[in-house]
Order: sequence, then structure tokens, then C-alpha cells
Amino acid sequence: MRSESGIAAGMVPAPSEAAGVRGAIAANLRRTRLARGLSVRELAELTGVSKALISQVERGVANPTVEVLSRLATTLELTFGELTRIHLVGPEVIRRGDGVPLPVGGSTIRTLFAAPDRRRFELAEGDIPADTRSAKSSHGRGSVEHAYVVSGEVTVETGEWSVTLAAGDALRFTSESDHVYATGPVPCRVLTLISFSED
Repeated sequence: MRSESGIAAGMVPAPSEAAGVRGAIAANLRRTRLARGLSVRELAELTGVSKALISQVERGVANPTVEVLSRLATTLELTFGELTRIHLVGPEVIRRGDGVPLPVGGSTIRTLFAAPDRRRFELAEGDIPADTRSAKSSHGRGSVEHAYVVSGEVTVETGEWSVTLAAGDALRFTSESDHVYATGPVPCRVLTLISFSED
């Protein structure tokens, strides 16, 4: 089926989706370039891509070709997937009353989080006693952690943010950096799912 413009339906991403991808590329390119200690001029010299185009890509206003993106990724020692992946900026919290449970057969299912890409994962159930702090943990580049509180209450902490969850709450966050689970006077049972990038 074709639209009035003659483009096959489903072939072109929605404007918001395209903007999201451009924004991800812009953030990933700028963050990695700065981490490598490169100026825009130096990156241009290394890749053969013009300074103007690199600047436009970092501002999210350009639509670079796959060839340009590949050259940038290779020079910055990134995979193509790492350059284009949309990263979590901060924690995403779903409270117990959020979302709409859908009837499926005789049950109801409330979707909490859906993976935006192909990943491998580990699912675990944790029982954390009262007044306990877990050991610090991190799970590598590109990892994302999901937590769902079955009972009790727990606070998830990183060096940048802290979120307290009660029974029925869910949380998704990038787990590249150290984080801990801490309980107060009430013990907690929590399900965690850690997803790892295939790149």
C-alpha cells in the first residue's frame, strides 16, 4: 500500500522516531568524541568528514549517510549499533497504579517495559532483609536493568540519583555504573532483569 507521496507505508519512520534516532546519534557522537579528547576539527581530519557536517550531526539537524556514520563509528572505536543506540538518560519509574492491565484469557497483564532492540538477558529474584545495602554492582557497557518490587520497599541508588520503590512499582535504568539496592525497616522481594547489548 502506498501513500499519496508514493512511499510505501511503513517504510519511512515517523518524524518523532527519526528525531529520536538523530538525537541518539548526536549525543553518542559528542559524548564519545569528548571522551576520546578529540575536537571537531581533529575528528574531521581523521574521518574525512567535514567539520560542518560533524557539527550538524552533533546538533541533531543532519541526516548523515550510512557511510558517514560508519566512518565516524570506526574512528571512535564504536560499533554502528553503539553509535545509533538510544540510551536511557535517567531512570524510568512505573508506579503500581500506572498503565492499563489488559485481559488475556482469564488473566490480566500489565506491560511494564518493552526492549527497543535485540538483547540477551538475566532474570533474578532477590530477597533483601530489612536494613540491608547490597554490594555495589554494574553490568558493562550498554546494559539496562529492570526492577519490579513484589513485596516490601527498596531504594535503588547510584551516584547521580535515588528512587524508592514500593510493591507493584517498576524501574528501568542504565546499569553501566555502580548501583545499590537498600532496604529500610521492611524487607523486600524484588525481581531484576538485566539486559545486555548484542553488540
